Amino acid sequence: MDERGSRENFTRAGTLGIEEEYYVVDRQGRPTSGTDELVYESDPPEVLDGRLDHELFKCVIESQTPTIEPDEDPREHLVAMREALVEHAESSGYGIAAAGLHPLAKWRELEHAEKSRYRSQLDRIRYPQHRNTTAGLHVHVGVDDADKAVWIADEARWHLPVMLALSANSPYWNGFDTGLASARAKIFEGLPNTGMPTRFADYEAFDRYERRMVESGSIDDRGELWFDVRPHSELGTVEVRTPDGQHDPDRVMAFVEYTRALVADLGARYEDGETGSADRRELHDENKWRALRFGHDASLLDREFETTRDLGELVDRAASRLGVPGIREVYDAGSGAARQRRIRREDGVAALADALALRAE
Repeated sequence: MDERGSRENFTRAGTLGIEEEYYVVDRQGRPTSGTDELVYESDPPEVLDGRLDHELFKCVIESQTPTIEPDEDPREHLVAMREALVEHAESSGYGIAAAGLHPLAKWRELEHAEKSRYRSQLDRIRYPQHRNTTAGLHVHVGVDDADKAVWIADEARWHLPVMLALSANSPYWNGFDTGLASARAKIFEGLPNTGMPTRFADYEAFDRYERRMVESGSIDDRGELWFDVRPHSELGTVEVRTPDGQHDPDRVMAFVEYTRALVADLGARYEDGETGSADRRELHDENKWRALRFGHDASLLDREFETTRDLGELVDRAASRLGVPGIREVYDAGSGAARQRRIRREDGVAALADALALRAE
């Protein structure tokens, strides 16, 4: 990975990229080391060629769509990659499961990847990274101007807790119920350079920060700035990294469309000369806490941070204003975290593991 990005990479607007992290599981649905075989030791289907990578643990695998043009159907890409991954895994005796955290993943019993980049992180970060069994959904939207991308990322921060609350799908960590709707979000915040970013005045300010972090040895490369949203200075996108991993592709698409519409809306506001907000990061942190703690039952501080609004009301507003009805359907269908708890309570752990398994459509 390049240590640094560049202003010159922000050239195209409206493109999409979808990155999903999944769990490789054994025939009993338990996370297991399988990424070496699936990524390096076998030939994946053509649609996955060059688009699979492993993560920190050998039980977590990532797929990356190609750049999706504005006139293409992102769902076709998403489903094709998921089906190919499931078939690829099954041919090697594995399964694929999706959630923000796998309820049966116990980090002390799982193997870390051998990749030098991850070994460096484990040595430098220690305990917070050693336990990081998280899996998320990352959505990239192309932006044609670097200063605009930074402004969009700044302004998107208020919307991220809405997205997190809707996507909350990780109540269990290391085998126990955390009492949180998205334990993934809290576990991941144990790493440096995560969570809600501070506001950057323009791309120069962001570039200066990125350069300082690399040159000081605080990070090895720009990819270790793991904030919930960031200008991706290598790909020329705004990358939203907020949602938990999702089992249902329709839920994934709801967050993809929400992100794309939000970036387009904020981009238009930037071009119209709208003044950016100067809200304190701590207020955004409060909304994120409410989202990860309560999920669909959250009440969040409103855009002016003066009162609270139920998640359903905020979802209705966003769905109507941005023309993204999928997020209302996600809200109406209920919380992934609540679904996991219900399955475990009524049918047991084995049924829960089976419910998280992906199957070809």
